[in-house]
Amino acid sequence: MYPGSICRKQPVESRYFPRLRPILSETKGASVIRIVSRTALVGMAVATLAVGVVRRADAQVTTLTVKSRAPFANGQAFGSVGPYEEITGLVVGEIGARDPRNAVITDIDLAPRLPNGNVAYRTTFTLRKPVDMTKGAGVVFYNVVNRGRHQGPEVFQYGGDPGDGFLYRLGQTVLWSGWQGDMPISGGDGERIDVPIAKNPDGSSVTGRVVERFINVAGNLNTQSLAGAGRTPLTLDTTSATLISATSETQAGVKGGIREIASTDFAFADCRTVPFPGTPDPSRICVKSGFDPALLYELVYTAKDPYVLGVGMAAMRDVVSFFRYEAQDAAGTPNPIFGQVRHVIGMGNSQAGRFAKAFINLGFNEDMRGRIIWDGLNPRIAGMLGSFNTRFAQPGDIAELYYPGGEGPLWWGDYKDNVRSLPTWGILHRCTASKTCPKITETYGGPEFWYSRGSVGIAGPSGKEDLPLPDNVRRYYHAGTTHGGGMGGFKLGTASTNPNSLANNPNPERDIDRALYVALVDWVVKGTLPPPSAYPRVSNGTLVPATSAAMGWPNIPNTPKPDGVINSVLDYDYGPAYRYNDSSGVITNVPPRVKRVIPTLVAKVDADGNDVAGVKSVLFRVPLGTYTGWNPIASGILKGRERSLAAGYIPFAKTKAERLASGDPRLSIEERYPNLWTYYSKAATAAAELVNQRFLLPDDAVRLLKQVLTDMEASKLLPD
Repeated sequence: MYPGSICRKQPVESRYFPRLRPILSETKGASVIRIVSRTALVGMAVATLAVGVVRRADAQVTTLTVKSRAPFANGQAFGSVGPYEEITGLVVGEIGARDPRNAVITDIDLAPRLPNGNVAYRTTFTLRKPVDMTKGAGVVFYNVVNRGRHQGPEVFQYGGDPGDGFLYRLGQTVLWSGWQGDMPISGGDGERIDVPIAKNPDGSSVTGRVVERFINVAGNLNTQSLAGAGRTPLTLDTTSATLISATSETQAGVKGGIREIASTDFAFADCRTVPFPGTPDPSRICVKSGFDPALLYELVYTAKDPYVLGVGMAAMRDVVSFFRYEAQDAAGTPNPIFGQVRHVIGMGNSQAGRFAKAFINLGFNEDMRGRIIWDGLNPRIAGMLGSFNTRFAQPGDIAELYYPGGEGPLWWGDYKDNVRSLPTWGILHRCTASKTCPKITETYGGPEFWYSRGSVGIAGPSGKEDLPLPDNVRRYYHAGTTHGGGMGGFKLGTASTNPNSLANNPNPERDIDRALYVALVDWVVKGTLPPPSAYPRVSNGTLVPATSAAMGWPNIPNTPKPDGVINSVLDYDYGPAYRYNDSSGVITNVPPRVKRVIPTLVAKVDADGNDVAGVKSVLFRVPLGTYTGWNPIASGILKGRERSLAAGYIPFAKTKAERLASGDPRLSIEERYPNLWTYYSKAATAAAELVNQRFLLPDDAVRLLKQVLTDMEASKLLPD
């Protein structure tokens, strides 16, 4: 026990992490690097918490325990860097609940406290490092995990993990840790974290109303799962909940054909094997008559026991700070990379990129001693922010109706939002004050405009101006790409893919992303400026309303038009307990009222329907079709609206005769490229231009041009 602590029946792990019940180890505070099982790992961390290791008042990482240490990729050598090893384990830490740096955490005042007044957490980690750190680059690549998954190396590598070993050949140490508070360690694999559950001062449950939606449910189903951890129903009594169905809904949430379903006709239960009212189950809802696939359903109920999600941000800050700066944990366990870290670069992909922007916005790039966490950051394909520090939030949600994340700021520098009457603010506001802002390369694709609302960060909520980029930020728009980029290749392809209206977009981002990452490293390490920003702007007419007329969309036969597809930013009234500039707090208006639709813009297109602004891949510069940043839902109640993070492809006609017969205004393949040599020459010119602009690495240019010949010869699309 801690000195002065009171005796209690509950073990320490039950009090502070009630979702987990590990078996306590008999280890009495010993804290050396050791190899243990996953079950014993958690137990030893709890034991170390319980026995009272001496800590500083501002203690962050208190215990580092290693689960495994083994050669990575079977000991494969990566160029001159040599082989890597992989270390996995658990970090136990504490945050000061009264420290001003942690005051932004929603419900931190309701988190259970340790006897010393701190708030505890524990998180898994994975570290891949050169066996001989002296051969490394001195750069840690911190990959913010996406729903617990490692997505850093995979974004940059070819051929799977380790594939061509892009990051490892650069000599970088790669680090992951858990942050998503609704993914506790007991829940499965991946990087996970245990954060506290908020409780009222008297120990009772914190409660609040939440909304859950069910859309396009497959026929013949009567049971659906609820969101899960952190939103448990307070009661299974359905008289305290409301369930409605609707036959239609506008993008702004105006519903038609609303019907309230009687409380006796649905249950918090599982009816998959037992007839209605089924087996009581707080994680599911059952409808007596079954879900109608032609309807949408909206459930409002009272939830209890929210996670203190913002602790995940503090944990990430403290974990990176430990590996970057500290020689050992509070009990003397050595940091395996201490003294070998000169720079840290963060990267978040999609959801993780949105989290990374929120991390910066809330000031977590400053550690508890005022030091910088990330020197550089690539928030990749991350248009908006998200629900990462909101009571009862679902951090895995994206941009559907009612979900927070587009309230602002979506811009980097300070700016006053007069449209929504919000104060002057920017994502970099706090780190500017603390002098801990990283160098940033922000990358977007098409769906970051069409679905996840990124254009508001470019043109503001009025949609009528170019917001200036601070000197430490570069922005790059991947013209005509899907979310994260397509599979690439130089093939025609014609098949559409349901449930979308258009075929999947193959236009890649990876080649350009590799070059941009090298440019970010050079910016951080050497001070070499990256390529100039390249993205659509209002001022030059390349960022426009999402209509056929404004975009200049060609009249392509038998294909949908972009009108009505956009997922616009909505101005919500979440209630007085929500902090809009922080995208944090408590939502008390459930569901929230939509006050207005905010102009949400997209890229202007050329006569082929292809974006005119941004960074353009080799394939995009020698196109075989129209590569859209949007792809509408093909059927169902939301037909015609943008599908989550989707983009499309409309191939060119092969011949002039085929084009004329269909009425397609776009030139055919044979009209553009009379033979393979013509196409290859254009591709080679495009590749050379990209290399010269530092948007393509020379080795990747060679590989792409080999692929041009391979794909074209295999398809026989063009004569020799």
